[in-house]
Amino acid sequence: MQILTRLFPLWAILVSAAAIGVPEPFLALSPAITPLLAFVMFTMGVTLTAADFRRIAVRPAPVLAGIGLHYTVMPLAAWLVSWLLDMPPALRVGMILVGSVSSGTASNVMIYLARGDVALSVSISTLSTLVGIVATPFLTRLYVSTDVAVNVWGLLRSIVELVALPVIGGVAVNAFAGRLVRRVEPALPLVAMVAIMTIIGSIVAATRPALAFAGPVVLLAVVLHNGIGLLGGYWGGRLLRLDESTCRTLAIEVGMQNSGLAATLGRLYFGPLAALPGAIFSVWHNISGSVLSAWWAGRPTGDAAPSPAAVTRAP
Repeated sequence: MQILTRLFPLWAILVSAAAIGVPEPFLALSPAITPLLAFVMFTMGVTLTAADFRRIAVRPAPVLAGIGLHYTVMPLAAWLVSWLLDMPPALRVGMILVGSVSSGTASNVMIYLARGDVALSVSISTLSTLVGIVATPFLTRLYVSTDVAVNVWGLLRSIVELVALPVIGGVAVNAFAGRLVRRVEPALPLVAMVAIMTIIGSIVAATRPALAFAGPVVLLAVVLHNGIGLLGGYWGGRLLRLDESTCRTLAIEVGMQNSGLAATLGRLYFGPLAALPGAIFSVWHNISGSVLSAWWAGRPTGDAAPSPAAVTRAP
């Protein structure tokens, strides 16, 4: 099952190609995008325990560094890249949404493979998700051009419904039915991966008419945005004099985004074209994260090896 989930970038590319070639089945699944994303966030909550929240209090400095870099570098980079490439307003909004959401749910696995600090990764992912409930709508309003209407309170309400409530529900299930969770937990990454691929396929099918003119520029923007995030996280950690393992962790936590959430919010509030950056980012950041993790895996950090705990998050 782990082999299947590690090949997520390949499956995402194949699903995207299928959605372009035969869009009708994916378009029929479009109404399921919102509940599927809520389910993915529920699976994330199911993997969280009280210990994950205690770690934030025990070791706050690197966690706060990761959160600060994440919500500083990524929104600014999204705005800068979309401005430099002179992207149309809908695509620019989509890029800024990608930059303003919490860190990606596959980061824990990538960081484990990269010899990073998995416990720190879980702490950053957890707090990033909580901070994003408020940060995402207000950062979107801050960076989006004033001539584009941004429903801040609508975004906030949707994030509460799509992120906060499912995550809290997952944590509660884990707390009260932990034995059942342990039984089904190995299958959760695969189930969540299928849900994310369905979201990607539906969004690609909906934006198929625009791909010919928008696809190349969005791909370039996504590659630049993700690269800035990876470099900003790593060198931000270096400037803060953190150890190599922590710097690798920050690189991946900053560079990987919850792009499924960005795509869903873009589709709900700004139209199908605004969802395209999130869909393409979902594919690309898993490719770049996998390559970077494989490269770092063969290079020792000089620190203690990371714990293999808590690496069952969804892609």
